[in-house]
Amino acid sequence: MCADFIRRGRKIIAIGKNYVDHAKEMNSLPPKEPMFFLKPTTSYISSPGKILLPKGQLIHHEIEMGVVIGKGGRDIPADNAFDHVSGYTLALDLTARDLQDFAKKKGYPWTMSKGFDHFTPISSFISKEKIKDPNNVRVWTSVNGKVRQDDSTSLMIFKIPTLIEYVSKVMTLEEGDLILTGTPKGVGPVESGDKVVAGLDVDGVELASLNFDVGERQ
Repeated sequence: MCADFIRRGRKIIAIGKNYVDHAKEMNSLPPKEPMFFLKPTTSYISSPGKILLPKGQLIHHEIEMGVVIGKGGRDIPADNAFDHVSGYTLALDLTARDLQDFAKKKGYPWTMSKGFDHFTPISSFISKEKIKDPNNVRVWTSVNGKVRQDDSTSLMIFKIPTLIEYVSKVMTLEEGDLILTGTPKGVGPVESGDKVVAGLDVDGVELASLNFDVGERQ
């Protein structure tokens, strides 16, 4: 088990463009194979709390289901992938969209746009036994009471076993590492003064939630 993954994990692996409609809203084609980037664990902030955003940036919310690694390994075959999963969580992959757009144009990495403190708001840990089919889970986000994202993980292009196999061919996965599985359509801006609430539901039962006020760094 790795319920204390926020403290013990050494890296956050975030999957990009893993939902067709999100790729379209970003004016991009869905990838032919998984693509991912890294986020620092210093970007974690636990729910409930207050997100402090950097001044002068266009920040977007991206709701995602996270997969917590319980047993490390490399070159993990997809057939054995769930043996390495201890559980799940709900997260927001906050993005400085203006910085990301600039990086894309220049061919730069996305690190700055994804790596600010408070850019990975996170829920409590959900044990693996509570989610029988992680590829069929509802995730949703609302800002100021208006739902913006609401879709099922069944729409993921690349499912969890494929993601674990692909990432572990590149880098060793370690206990406590988190894989963010991508965001569905509906991403949008958040700014100081907003209230962000999100949830992860299975068969109508909420297993995780996020509850944050949004402020600004001084």
